Amino acid sequence: MSGTFAGAKPSDARDLRDALRGCAAGDRASLRLIYDLESPAMIGVAMRILRRRDLAEEAVHDTFMRVWQKAASFDPARGEARSWLYAVLRHRALNILRGEKRTDQVEDFDTLGLESEDESPEACVARLSDEKALKRCLEQLEPARRNAIVLAYVQGLTHGELAGRLGLPLGTVKSWIRRSLVTLKECMA
Repeated sequence: MSGTFAGAKPSDARDLRDALRGCAAGDRASLRLIYDLESPAMIGVAMRILRRRDLAEEAVHDTFMRVWQKAASFDPARGEARSWLYAVLRHRALNILRGEKRTDQVEDFDTLGLESEDESPEACVARLSDEKALKRCLEQLEPARRNAIVLAYVQGLTHGELAGRLGLPLGTVKSWIRRSLVTLKECMA
């Protein structure tokens, strides 16, 4: 097979290559074409890696966001457009899989919803009911680490964004988040 996936027509390969060029130029219709051509198969690939529909959909969504942002980095001299798309998907799915294995989701986190983007982490914790185990466990964390956890899980800040906001090295923030999640998990158990 000449570089195309099973069932793919050569015209699809050209369409994808042209659509990636269109995305690089900011053409939303090109992104839609890629979505129409590939999203069903991409969900299937992501499901095989992640084994959960919600995570597979997240991986595909994130992949299309990345395609929109990074389409200009596709080089047809280095490979087929479809191969590039699925490499982006696989990379994202594996990152999600690693994240899921590292941190077990705490069902109580969704009760931390922010009232506004400007609300402080302390205000979020204070709004939790005193009976909530999560509030009790969060209050056991050192204040700076508690703020990092709340900013990451409530405001959705990445480790890099947290490092910038808190003025700390990236490795320190990653370590704080990892250790704090372990502490919270143990406390909630």
